[in-house]
Amino acid sequence: MATNKIFDQDCRKCGRLADFLCEIKQTYPDYHARPVAPFGDQNAELLIVGLAPGLHGANATGRPFTGDYAGILLYETLYEFGYSNKPASESLSDGLQLRNCRITNAVKCLPPQNKPTTAEIAQCNSFLAAELATLPKKAVILALGTIAHQAVLKAYGFKLTSAKFGHNARHTLPNGRKLVDSYHCSRYNTQTKRLTKDTFADVFHTVGRLMGSC
Repeated sequence: MATNKIFDQDCRKCGRLADFLCEIKQTYPDYHARPVAPFGDQNAELLIVGLAPGLHGANATGRPFTGDYAGILLYETLYEFGYSNKPASESLSDGLQLRNCRITNAVKCLPPQNKPTTAEIAQCNSFLAAELATLPKKAVILALGTIAHQAVLKAYGFKLTSAKFGHNARHTLPNGRKLVDSYHCSRYNTQTKRLTKDTFADVFHTVGRLMGSC
């Protein structure tokens, strides 16, 4: 596996994850149950980085944040801010298109209990590093959650202490790239009101200002 690849559908370097996907495929034969590719505009100025595919979401459908609760608020917000032609993502064949935006994950394979190990995050980091290298100079990176935030720093070779995670926090990284943080749009965070529609919209207003679109 070349280290400069953005994605490898056949990657099996993390033995625990590869074995888990085989088990899932046996239980759910119709599920994607493979590494999940980034989705969206190849020349996007906004890259959204999540954690990993969800069991009955991206792992089932093959598209990030699609088919599970976590994607509801994300895709509604992308639509409202003009990054999408539809407010919901249902399947690979639903006609959804992203505009000037791409979604990827820090870990491309479904981890047990949605908790990748430190080694698995590190193993997958070369894909994120390759993807970050393709971004245009004025691109903004939106990290959903602490793990995604740290994965971005690691992919750039920066110390994790160089930028502290905080909701709607803005960071100028040592290479000049802009990083914005948000709480993850998980069921837990939205149902406990840690993340609301309004506070998530605030993050996208921040992103828009950094991109010069609002």
